[in-house]
Amino acid sequence: MAKKVAKKAAKKSAPKKSAPKKAAKKKSARKPNAAFMKELTLSPALAEVVGSKPIPRTEIVKKIWVYIKKNGLQDKKNRRMINADAKLKVVFGGKAQISMFELAKVLSKHVK
Repeated sequence: MAKKVAKKAAKKSAPKKSAPKKAAKKKSARKPNAAFMKELTLSPALAEVVGSKPIPRTEIVKKIWVYIKKNGLQDKKNRRMINADAKLKVVFGGKAQISMFELAKVLSKHVK
């Protein structure tokens, strides 16, 4: 019995072997793409929905989605479709409904 106790004590005191640690790679801060951050001039129709100040394309899309959610313009059955109210119908080129995947294409016609 004394031998078992001695073996357990030897195991506890023995240093544990571990895999050699690799040097951690430094994570570089992600730089935003300059094209996305460029402030764009809005058409008067789009300015009615998102505001008149020049803003980046990413912010335009965010503000459009805030407007859509606030006014409940997403189709109830097919959530991928966006129903147009009076302001958005002008932006959508007269269409009553567009797909969310068409949104970027439609917006590109209203920015410079």
